Amino acid sequence: MDKVIDIVLVTYRPDGRLPDILRMLREQKMPPRQVHLINTEKSLFDEALSALGTDEQKLCRQYPFLDIIHIRKQEFDHAGTRNLGMQRCSGADFVCMMTQDAVPADEELLPALAGGLCEDEKIAVAYARQIPAANASAAERFSRSFNYPEKSSVKTQQDFARLGIRTYFCSDVCAMYRKQIFDELGGFSEPSIFNEDMVFAGTALQHGYAIRYEAEARVVHSHNYGAMTQLRRNFDLGVSQADHPEIFAGAKSEGEGARYVRETLTYLRENGAAREIPVFLYRCAFRLAGYRLGKAYQRLPASVRLHLTSNKEYWKNPAKPGAQKTGKHK
Repeated sequence: MDKVIDIVLVTYRPDGRLPDILRMLREQKMPPRQVHLINTEKSLFDEALSALGTDEQKLCRQYPFLDIIHIRKQEFDHAGTRNLGMQRCSGADFVCMMTQDAVPADEELLPALAGGLCEDEKIAVAYARQIPAANASAAERFSRSFNYPEKSSVKTQQDFARLGIRTYFCSDVCAMYRKQIFDELGGFSEPSIFNEDMVFAGTALQHGYAIRYEAEARVVHSHNYGAMTQLRRNFDLGVSQADHPEIFAGAKSEGEGARYVRETLTYLRENGAAREIPVFLYRCAFRLAGYRLGKAYQRLPASVRLHLTSNKEYWKNPAKPGAQKTGKHK
């Protein structure tokens, strides 16, 4: 398999996992040509590297494949920043989007994702399996297995009647894109508060392409979010769905969410973690409230939106919310 692979790695206040990510990318059996690291706020990047005992020049000498781009916080956009990275990947066949909190589990991550894309030229993107970190709660461990099972699969638009909104599920925590199709479809739809990966996946499926979940490609990635963080993330999720009715109309999330809650409760009871149930239900209530408020964001005052969102910069430009989207999939 003779394919050129580039990485777009998005960072903001990176921590000790960054050296692990770069080391594991260097050790891949199919290593990347370049890693385009797009960082928000150079001063914070410098502080983070200083805490790790290094600096930008040393990091680039250690990892010659690094291409570091700094942007300001007000310039960051979930879609636009990744489109910027993709524009620097001229000549690449495949481009893997990654976040700073996803560490490759082994040397097979990139070969597995590329192999998944090579199985069919109609596959636009292959996303990786996320496995929990050692400190993950029982509920978070089940969440990873619920969304990222052990078996790979391919989804097309024909699966929508059976899978509903899960048909469009895809995660830029670690996902590899076929650049030709990405460019053909106009890239990620800008501006984006969140969820640019699912919007692109839905667009690709509606244009006759396919999405692959590649279980053999694994990254360590999990969170132990508190209730308010869950609310804010789900508020942004709801906003993204409200802004893209061409993708999400008729794709109800509540039914899938109810199934997740039922199965998590069963898992916690059967695996000696019943003590987590009250906190889990408490956080679920916040998630549901955030999602519903986000879906109805156009009826909320601007001050309330700013209080509920985790992406305040998105709202500071009054042209952004509900504005005409760029790209071919408007």
